[in-house]
Amino acid sequence: MAGSASVVLLLDLVREIAGMSVGNDGGSVFRKEYTDLVRRVSLLTHFLEEIRDFKGESTPLDASTSCSPSSSGSWCSDLLVSLQNAKLLSFVASSFEPANSSDEGKEIASQFQCVTLKLHNALAKIPYDQFDISEEVQEQVVLVRAQLQRAIERHDSINSRMNLATLTQSTDNDINQVSKGNRLTRSWHIENSGSGSVKEVTESLETVSGSNSSKSCIVDQAISNSNEVDDSRKDNPAKTIAIPDDFLCPISLELMRDPVIVATGQTSERSYIQRWIDSGNTTCPKTQQKLEHLTLTPNYVLRSLISQWCEKHKIQQPTGLANGRLKKSDGSFRDVTGDMVAIQALVRKLSSRSIEERRAAVSEIRSLSKRSTDNRILIAEAGAIPVLINLLTAEDVSIQENAVTSILNLSIYENNKGLIMLAGAIPSIVQVLRAGSVEAKENAAATLFSLSLADENKIIIGASGAIPALVELLQNGSTRGKKDAATALFNLCIYQGNKGRAVRSGIVTALLKMLTDSANGMVDEALTIFSVLASNQEAKAAIVKASTIPVLIDLLRTGQPRSKENAGAILLSLCKRDPENLSCISRLGAVIPLTELAKSGTERAKRKATSLLEHLRKLQQL
Repeated sequence: MAGSASVVLLLDLVREIAGMSVGNDGGSVFRKEYTDLVRRVSLLTHFLEEIRDFKGESTPLDASTSCSPSSSGSWCSDLLVSLQNAKLLSFVASSFEPANSSDEGKEIASQFQCVTLKLHNALAKIPYDQFDISEEVQEQVVLVRAQLQRAIERHDSINSRMNLATLTQSTDNDINQVSKGNRLTRSWHIENSGSGSVKEVTESLETVSGSNSSKSCIVDQAISNSNEVDDSRKDNPAKTIAIPDDFLCPISLELMRDPVIVATGQTSERSYIQRWIDSGNTTCPKTQQKLEHLTLTPNYVLRSLISQWCEKHKIQQPTGLANGRLKKSDGSFRDVTGDMVAIQALVRKLSSRSIEERRAAVSEIRSLSKRSTDNRILIAEAGAIPVLINLLTAEDVSIQENAVTSILNLSIYENNKGLIMLAGAIPSIVQVLRAGSVEAKENAAATLFSLSLADENKIIIGASGAIPALVELLQNGSTRGKKDAATALFNLCIYQGNKGRAVRSGIVTALLKMLTDSANGMVDEALTIFSVLASNQEAKAAIVKASTIPVLIDLLRTGQPRSKENAGAILLSLCKRDPENLSCISRLGAVIPLTELAKSGTERAKRKATSLLEHLRKLQQL
């Protein structure tokens, strides 16, 4: 195919960027910007592979649109320049030292914004419809563009990470404000529906609570864990000390705490290489050589050297398990060797031939995982997650209930989310959601919510068939199940690609029933999900077709203040650039309740009502 070499060039460049590491002072100062950029670029790999393999009769990659520098008007050229700039920036950032001038640091920070903008604009120019790109890969590119857009907006207000401690302190203050209340309908705005950061989600979600007390802390734990990296750096002088390359995990690019050796002789952080193997890989991630065996041998010498280096430079070792010790909240370490031995014995019993032993072991794992973060770390380190996922398909009801609840509890710890996803948990969780007991369904829905707090997981969960099962639970589940389904669906529908899936799964009918049945106490939850959906054209058409507008107008008259606010916001979204819907609400008598809302509603309600009234006045003048 003409021009295929150009795509190969792009693909090689993406892979080169994805494989780069930062291990010196500059890498610490700009580590978050760097790792975010690398992660986003890495997500383009599958997209470029599909373009490379595209066999269409007419392709935009002909001679006139090759990726040569002279072809600056082509999307390919723009993307090439953006990626080359990203690669160059990584070298510049890695050579920066904190002792250098602050002006140089500010310039590097501004370059991250520039490269982010270039990448966003280049991806916007790609003629996606001219390639046979799979839906999953298209969604990955959409996700990358959304992340780049948020990064651009974030860079506008934060131009540098040089004042990292100050930035982290302000972030902590925001978290404290959020954790004071997490009602699903607390402060959601329709304008934010295209976003999806943890902070925005948790400001709007109802705290998951109920018989399992671990649910009640999912949101708050997720908020605090989402800033774990920044918090650790705030008190960690490693940001001004060069970390030896040999001390960095080649997969995570972070200082190792439990280094292990694989069959090829390469050393990696145990949790990351275990995650690689659990995902079905049988090659070394660094050399790509086939692993003759999957045994992980502790690298005690390197672990000791890292420990000595950390003590010498007065650096706190990475949070988590290291040398049989876990870091406590006060910075000291606790010996957990005994706990680890006991948990490892429990994990072995999860695979016992005796159903009684399996039942007792998974019950104990559930109890331990509910108690503390330390236990969640130790249980995951002991390799429990893949075994628990296997137990999700157990015929024994109690084993299945305890297994899914254990996974829910483990997912509260942020680092475990990736382990759960990489172990392929979603299909089994969805199966529990469809056919499990009442309790199992409730906790399966809560688990999907917890995992979906990570943006990239929203795509995977949405494509797994989870949304129809959640809608079914929303319609026919227990009261607790309906609330769990509502929080999960709300979070998933923040991602645009999942809104159409939800509509096609019948979510509009379910939400409308919730609006008209005040006895179920979920009017506000339904309105909040409607507000997320209303920005999507397919959902908008379905909402109007279901005769939802009269119900919303009735809520303007008789609802509680928060319900009136949300009803007004949804109506505004439905009526923007839609004269037919505007005429409809005018005929149904919306002017009077809107006028009252503009005078006496909440501040947000006043804005929405005033804007709607202005649209109605303009319509009458036509």
